[in-house]
Amino acid sequence: MAETLTDRQQRQLQGWFERLQTLEAWSDACPVVLLDRAWLRIQAVPVAQLASVLPPDATAEAPELVHYRQLLATGLDPWTVQQKCWHEFGAPACCQALRRYWQVQECGNHGWDLQRYLDLLLEYRRRFGLASPCPLPVLVLAREGQREPHQLDWFLGLSSAMRHTCA
Repeated sequence: MAETLTDRQQRQLQGWFERLQTLEAWSDACPVVLLDRAWLRIQAVPVAQLASVLPPDATAEAPELVHYRQLLATGLDPWTVQQKCWHEFGAPACCQALRRYWQVQECGNHGWDLQRYLDLLLEYRRRFGLASPCPLPVLVLAREGQREPHQLDWFLGLSSAMRHTCA
């Protein structure tokens, strides 16, 4: 990944990595790097702003859909489950939750959902406490119009190889 960046971008990436190494404790100021391959743009955002800059899809976590899945897991048939959900939440709310969910599925969010966002935060915090040097997360953004997911890499400095994780 670093080899596809310009010299200036490699210096930026290395600078963010070096600043991360100076932090004594995990905080919401820890950087996450976003690499937009289509425009060859790179930026670091604090963890606190990541969800604003790259909002994760949480449509699958709508209360109506969570309850629907919970009822299905009990063994009830789908029609009965749908009727129960309509009774508890109202048919319009259930339909709206489903519509939003399927819109995201059709348009694509490159797999960037609430679970992947939370997994990134947990793994970053875990690695911050374990590893020295602490790896810098780099989200390589998928190209628009492609069905590929965003890729998460962990940058260990220019002298070290990138570690790729399909998360």
